[in-house]
Amino acid sequence: MSDVKMSNIPQMNPERLIAELAPAYCSLINSGTPLRLFPSVMLWGPPGVGKSQAVRQLGKEIERGTGKTVNVTDVRLLLFNPIDLRGIPTANADKTLAIWLKPQIFQMDDGDGTVNILFLDEISAAPQSVQAAAYQITLDRVVGEHKLPENCIVIAAGNRVTDKSVAFKMPKALSNRLLHIEVESSFKAWKAWAIRSGVNDKVVGFLSFRQNRLFAFDPGNDDLAFATPRAWEMVSNLLNHIDPDADKMYPLIAGIIGTGAAIEFRTWAKVYRDLPSVEGIFDGTESKIPTGTDAMYALCSAMTSYARDHKDEMRRIAASIRYGTRLPPDFAAVLFRDYMYIEKDYRAKLLQIPEFSAWISSKGRLLNGAV
Repeated sequence: MSDVKMSNIPQMNPERLIAELAPAYCSLINSGTPLRLFPSVMLWGPPGVGKSQAVRQLGKEIERGTGKTVNVTDVRLLLFNPIDLRGIPTANADKTLAIWLKPQIFQMDDGDGTVNILFLDEISAAPQSVQAAAYQITLDRVVGEHKLPENCIVIAAGNRVTDKSVAFKMPKALSNRLLHIEVESSFKAWKAWAIRSGVNDKVVGFLSFRQNRLFAFDPGNDDLAFATPRAWEMVSNLLNHIDPDADKMYPLIAGIIGTGAAIEFRTWAKVYRDLPSVEGIFDGTESKIPTGTDAMYALCSAMTSYARDHKDEMRRIAASIRYGTRLPPDFAAVLFRDYMYIEKDYRAKLLQIPEFSAWISSKGRLLNGAV
């Protein structure tokens, strides 16, 4: 892929990527314009930056904007050969011609209430013969004798040659058929997604405290375990589904993000032992305010996680808002910004709480710098 220059294509974090593509697709779908008139999209970026997550989130935004059901078909092209894309050859009924059985991955719902996203992941890692087979998919929307339904969006993704991952040179004929976007890491965009998605509060709190630990991929380093948004999601899964104790999970965490980052995370997580009672905060019975910066970030993350799980209990949310207004202004801004990430338009619900509305009126400017 040395023939693809990243300097002349737009760079977007996942949040902006979704903000640009979702309205475009929704406009086409809602107006009845054929989706084939929009070019297939190619997402470039380092391993673990969030390309796959962005595509799944894009599907949710299209559902919200069109009222249709979106089905995402994830095809890892690295695992395919050209014949896999075309199907299995067999004889016709009178055994005079060969016909091709359609692969299951292309058996899509073509109903009016559905939108399909065909996600061709790891396309840059696929051999050139497979990439060549993708020509028809990306432009002509056909695979051999099989045609993609009219309600299908085609998006491809792959790593850059500078990432030193498995990669084959992308032919010019293919690259010229795609709309190219380079996906870059963004802590703010990741945090908004993480809060909505239930990423463990210790992970969110630590990365709020040490934002530069979110993405530590270095193509010049031969370490097998390193921090990326994808790796931190795996850490979150360990804490959410196996054991929330970072000490107990340390050996497994180190195997995901490396010993250096894991030691720092384990050490930081100890601040949770001395935090005020989060449940007491939401019950209106806790008044203790921590003093350390690390504890403040931990508390904001723990409160946000609790608020997400009780987002419709507005009396308890209001109690936590009253507590939050007693935090130092910068941390109150972090907390309230995180609350607004809980779900789309949650700010409107928060504004019905007098203390939140008053804080916005007097200190809302601080939200511009909150992360």
